[in-house]
Order: sequence, then structure tokens, then C-alpha cells
Amino acid sequence: MGSQSNITKKTSELAYIAGFLDGDGSLMLQIKKRSDSKRGWRFMATICLYQDSRHDKPLYWMKNRLGIGYISKRNDNITELRINGYKQCNKILRKLYPFIKFKRPQIKSLLKAIDILIRKPINKLTRSDRSKLLSCIMNIQNFNYQSPRKRSMEQLRKMFDLTP
Repeated sequence: MGSQSNITKKTSELAYIAGFLDGDGSLMLQIKKRSDSKRGWRFMATICLYQDSRHDKPLYWMKNRLGIGYISKRNDNITELRINGYKQCNKILRKLYPFIKFKRPQIKSLLKAIDILIRKPINKLTRSDRSKLLSCIMNIQNFNYQSPRKRSMEQLRKMFDLTP
């Protein structure tokens, strides 16, 4: 009885975290500047959960349950739980996916991008790989809250060497 109860508890905890991600979270495949590479940039996969800092205890609970991530408090009274890295995001998203209702398109795109990036270093990506990554990034952006800082399709095409 105890083992089944633990499985049920773990399942309900993952469902809760997935629901939180669906409502108060975001998924990102960011392009970060990097001075130590010839390209000048790198990819970073991120899962981020947000909460008003007055009510941030659930984020600490989720970090503990997932066993990964870091928590930071922003100046606008928002607390974030961030999980970075291809392997870490891949692992967490695959656990949460069965319970996700609204962010399935973003998760599918991020998992597809992570799969490409885990298999090959950036300097070995083919034109087809880069084109798939661009498609994943645009899909994630189109489903996420629109921020004015995001790069346009044309900027990304140039960056990924996909211009005609």
C-alpha cells in the first residue's frame, strides 16, 4: 500500500507543478551572447516559474520536489524558479508533459530543439538543423507572451546563416 501511495503522491505533485507551469511559467530557447566563441552566441534552454514574492513558498517546494533549479527575487517583487540546461530541461519537461494542457506546442518545440542541440555541437549543425532550430524558436515565441526584446525572423536568419 505504501509504494502505491508514494506513486500517487509523486504523480499528483508532478500534475500540480505542470499546472503551475501552464499558468505561471514560461519556456525559452534563448540566444545568449558569448565572447569566447567564433559565432559570438550560444543557446540556453530555460524553464521559468513565476510567483509574486509575497507568496513564493510554492516555488521553494517545487524546487525541492524537482531537485533542480535556482530561485531568484526580481526588483519588481516577482520570484522566479529557473531551470537551465538542455539535459535538465529535457528531463523535467518529459516528466511534466503528460499533465500539461496549454503549453504543449511550446514543450514540443523546446524538446525538438534540445534533441538537436544535445546531438551536435553548434559548430557542427547543418543548414537543416539550423532551420529546424529557427522554426522551434519562432514557434515558442509565437505562443509565449510577446516581449519587445525578441529578435525578428530576419535577424535570426542572419545569425543562423540562413539567408539566401
